[in-house]
Amino acid sequence: MPPTAATSDSELERWARRQVGADVLQWQAIPGDASPRRYHRLVCDGHSRVLMDASAEPASCAAFAAVASLLREAGVHAPEVLAWERSRGWMLLEDLGQRGYLEALRHEPPGPLIEAALTALVRWQASSRPGVLPAYDRTRLAAELALFPDWYVTRHLGRALTPAQRRTWDEVADALVTAALAQAQVFVHRDFMARNLLVGAIGPGVIDFQDAVYGPVTYDVASLLRDAFISWPDDQTRAWALCYWEKARRAGIAVPAQPEDFLRDLDWMGTQRHLKVLGIFARLKHRDGKPHYLEEAPRFRGYLDAAIRRHGDLAPLGTLLAALHADAGAA
Repeated sequence: MPPTAATSDSELERWARRQVGADVLQWQAIPGDASPRRYHRLVCDGHSRVLMDASAEPASCAAFAAVASLLREAGVHAPEVLAWERSRGWMLLEDLGQRGYLEALRHEPPGPLIEAALTALVRWQASSRPGVLPAYDRTRLAAELALFPDWYVTRHLGRALTPAQRRTWDEVADALVTAALAQAQVFVHRDFMARNLLVGAIGPGVIDFQDAVYGPVTYDVASLLRDAFISWPDDQTRAWALCYWEKARRAGIAVPAQPEDFLRDLDWMGTQRHLKVLGIFARLKHRDGKPHYLEEAPRFRGYLDAAIRRHGDLAPLGTLLAALHADAGAA
């Protein structure tokens, strides 16, 4: 039986039964993401569908349907929308499979899975065109970075930036945003990582894409290779990054002509994302009561430290982070 957490569950169940055309369904809860959306797998006569309950944010379904169509047009395995109750935020979706990339990467050689994901990403990017998705512009990028001082530093570390630290932060944030905007702009999934990929026979199934934008070409590569929940040695991620770079060049995507320039762009874009994610994870803990995400903070601090070591012009950020964590530790 479906869960009974919300008052609309009986209506949701009746709606789902009508769409599937069956009186008897097996309901299997699917672990959700950090959003308020809920997911169930519906099984009948050996066939399965996924029910997405976005009743807490029904407007997000329109973006989900639009991006799903773009992904499928590009030859990427995204779920087909089978039914949609627009006013309620209910969607019945094609089931792309039950085995996620995160589980598979922990038990199988990662190379074939990562290369398949990079191939899918290049297809998605090669289909890009302006004016279709919201722009990942300066305002949006800067607002994301602001999550770091607001939630990670102030709320989580319990520190207040000094005037000098605030100046350093503002300069670093501006440099990161400027570097991102200088890159070629493409379709960006915005969370192209193992938890949003499913193992499939014809390439990875891609989910959780409703926040897609038009933005920097290295963003999704950084999301995949500097994952929030699993990591690999730097030499391995470098090899995969160059594998992507070669695929992208062959597909006509405007990545830098020199591999070292591309790797620098990737590190700078990754730095913006890592700082943003630390802010998001702190917000999930302190505002939303989901503390387990912040257990991954050391992973992101490691990513940041590695990028800072590779690029001297990120040294002011390294000095700032070291001071903040030292102060917090002393406190």
